[in-house]
Amino acid sequence: MAVLPSVHSISLFRPKIPTPKSTFTPNAELFRPHKMRVPFKLKDEQNRIFHQLPSGLQMEVIVQKGSPKSSQSMPSVVQRPPLLFLHGSYHAAWSWAEHWLPFFSASGFDCYAVSLLGQGESDSPSASVAGTLQTHASDIADFIRTSFAIPPVLLGHSFGGLIVQYYIANNDHGHFSDTEGLFPRLTGAVLICSVPPSGNSGLVQRYLFTKPIAAFKVTLSLAAKAFQTSLSLCKETFFSVTMEDHLVLRYQELMKESSRMPLFDLRKLNASLPVPSLPKSGIEVLVLGASDDFIVDAEGLNETGRFYNVTPICVQGVAHDMMLDCAWQKGAQTILTWLDCLGP
Repeated sequence: MAVLPSVHSISLFRPKIPTPKSTFTPNAELFRPHKMRVPFKLKDEQNRIFHQLPSGLQMEVIVQKGSPKSSQSMPSVVQRPPLLFLHGSYHAAWSWAEHWLPFFSASGFDCYAVSLLGQGESDSPSASVAGTLQTHASDIADFIRTSFAIPPVLLGHSFGGLIVQYYIANNDHGHFSDTEGLFPRLTGAVLICSVPPSGNSGLVQRYLFTKPIAAFKVTLSLAAKAFQTSLSLCKETFFSVTMEDHLVLRYQELMKESSRMPLFDLRKLNASLPVPSLPKSGIEVLVLGASDDFIVDAEGLNETGRFYNVTPICVQGVAHDMMLDCAWQKGAQTILTWLDCLGP
């Protein structure tokens, strides 16, 4: 989830008899050993499924369907798109399940949070890193292609936002298709405290020249993983200063267990950037940043906005982990307002 230095109301699963493609266990807990030694206990109305990829590896997905009460209050013609949440480094699907899945579910959206390979409760590939932009985006495309009847909104945080950007660049804009190998169409995309299209190299260089102490702290926290053992550094890296220590400790323990391997080979990742652009993607994009983000600076946020020709929104009083921070409602409400204005 972090930037590493060097750095509906209706069910949208297709009606079909369950196959080995995905396994579903109601009421949250699975009858298989947890990969995380500090497992995240799902909330009421949340379930965990495992999506089987073409490789045979299984990807964790936490699901919370739209609230029936919300469905009853909506006009029958309204069909909310599903929301698919994508985390970044040192996080997993649980980071969305804490606050944002219940929030958006209460507004009628079917919500799905994925753990990328090698993260959370997902399987790990045999390689030394979890994947590349292409493989991670392809895994997301496979889940979308086999799980949804209408195009979803794809939301990505930090490095997850970079994966969303790659997906957009390879999106099949003409139709929603089951054809093998395509990146199915999206209803929209939200980039939350996202790594900019050029990667994190520019962020690192700016910090080195303008905020050398901050650059040292970011490197110590993320590259050396000191956030795992230092409460103060974990809070400064991811959360607001007003975040209560017991919550920081809880999330720190979960973050320690979330990533069994790096999301990317950063050297190869940076060599593959910037993300390719399409002049007229046809996808509505919301670019969202945080005023107290210790990792992605204002120029990084503005770069992403320029890339998609939109004005970015900077949420005040929130830190990098916008979905977990003590003021998590601010970002969620901003996204909900944007979703309510999103065309079909």
